[in-house]
Amino acid sequence: MAGRIEDYALIGDMQTAALVCRDGTVDWLCLPRFDSHAIFAGLLGTEEHGFWRLGPAYPEGAQPPTADRRSYRGDSLILESEWDTPRGTVRVTDFMPPRDGAPQLIRIVEGVTGRVHMRSALRMRFSYGRIVPWVHRNETRTVAVAGPDSVWFDTPVDTYGESLTTYADFTVAAGDRVAFTISWQPSHKEAPPEPEPEQSLEATEDFWREWVGHCTYHGPYREAVVRSLITLKALTYAPTGGIVAAPTTSLPEDIGGVRNWDYRYTWLRDAAITLSSLLRTGYREEARAWREWLLRAVAGDPENLQIMYGIAGERELGEAELDWLPGYENSAPVRVGNGAAHQLQLDVYGEVTEALHLAHMTGLARNDYASLLQLKLIRYLEKHWQEPDEGIWEVRGPRRHFVHSKVMAWVAVDRTIKLMESGDVDGPLERWKDLRDEIHRDVCEKGYDKERNTFTQSYGSRELDASLLLIPQMGFLPPDDKRVIGTIEAIQRELSTSDGFILRYPTDGDHAGVDGLPGDEGAFLACSFWMADDLAMIGRVDEARKLFEKLLSLRNDLGLLAEEWDPRLQRQVGNFPQAFSHVPLIDTALRLTASGAYGG
Repeated sequence: MAGRIEDYALIGDMQTAALVCRDGTVDWLCLPRFDSHAIFAGLLGTEEHGFWRLGPAYPEGAQPPTADRRSYRGDSLILESEWDTPRGTVRVTDFMPPRDGAPQLIRIVEGVTGRVHMRSALRMRFSYGRIVPWVHRNETRTVAVAGPDSVWFDTPVDTYGESLTTYADFTVAAGDRVAFTISWQPSHKEAPPEPEPEQSLEATEDFWREWVGHCTYHGPYREAVVRSLITLKALTYAPTGGIVAAPTTSLPEDIGGVRNWDYRYTWLRDAAITLSSLLRTGYREEARAWREWLLRAVAGDPENLQIMYGIAGERELGEAELDWLPGYENSAPVRVGNGAAHQLQLDVYGEVTEALHLAHMTGLARNDYASLLQLKLIRYLEKHWQEPDEGIWEVRGPRRHFVHSKVMAWVAVDRTIKLMESGDVDGPLERWKDLRDEIHRDVCEKGYDKERNTFTQSYGSRELDASLLLIPQMGFLPPDDKRVIGTIEAIQRELSTSDGFILRYPTDGDHAGVDGLPGDEGAFLACSFWMADDLAMIGRVDEARKLFEKLLSLRNDLGLLAEEWDPRLQRQVGNFPQAFSHVPLIDTALRLTASGAYGG
């Protein structure tokens, strides 16, 4: 059975990622890309669907022992797990070296004290656990082949096959180091080069040390900010600059429910806010790469902007269900692809324009096509901003006039006006100033409930929505506006959990709610960070700091966050780790640091 979501560590190479549980089991790995088929899918099923466990040997029928300690090596993505056993202490170092060639997952076992009996159990299952590969020896190496894929297994210790699993039983004494590596290669090509684990470890550590060295944030929350930045970097697909929302699919927002989605794609919204956080902390190269990815992805059809694309800019992300997988803790269905790709979400135009505007303001070299893209997006909005859409939360119910969508349409027009006023592009300045005023007036008249002094989720509705917290952050209204303060306080009253965290919007249990789906969900962590931001903006800085530090306490022992927090079960839920949680963590830390609102 898979561990709790927060029991997992992330390792990755900026092209794909693996999740490693506290007991030394890799339960999730897609090769060679984030969105490829998984060779270890035990996370969404059982051990029959693929895993790789490496740790101290244990009696048959018993549970594998969990590590007594684990941490990342400094500011890196190199995981170190240690077990204390009656016979000694052993350390396993897990990492994936950044690469140009074959993807590798390397695991180095090191004896710390005494002599410890160890076992490696490797069960590869291709196509999300459905296909048992042909496993055979190729000279001194073991290779697993099925269809277009091959995975090569290298280790100096003896291995044997049993029950369609490759085992290695061995003993390490203090000072011993034993390496295990799997490498992916297209099955029609010759074998990948034999790995060099120790050299790869040194190079990987050097890579992360150099990258983290560019961080410009040195405030009191540096540990949390740097770990979040490393996580965001790990979710970036290096060959193209695309940024995935998360490296997993179908980790449930509601344990046992149907709110299970594939997040291994590039949402323009998530990527744009990720870019903003990277720019604010000194990472301009990632901003340049993402801008180039964006221009390639939307080339030829910018007016029909999709809300998400594949990590190389693919447009077709057809959704399917994998009925042979029971789902994480029986949360079915397991989905791959995402049918929301072709939804209309007008807020995306605002997020993309805001990201391009920030890149411009922070000195990123001008790109004429990026400026042209902005103008084309506004021409589209000029004709379509009054239409209903599915909104930021990708509802699968009827389209509505979501207030947040209209606000972000205003943001798109506003930032483009600023670009024109700077003299970098020409456009119908006065006409678009009128358009900006018209959108603003429309939102304030139709999206505001005067009786309750709050903006609402959509025109004519009484429901609230946590995305309204972005109104002051986007500059739509100043923080001291009574309507902003009223909205913040209404969301605190109506969308706050008993723990003080914030729900996205009301759900209706067994009945389909505003999002068209049955079931409930946990507190959405990004929304809770937004609340902390807003509280700081309206002068309630002590309250903001306390909420922020309470949110930091939800991170797992390695500083990672999923999408949501379930206040009933007191555990993380949703895909993991989630860019949309780590980005606002960084933003709130920056805001609190600037205001001096921190303890100590």
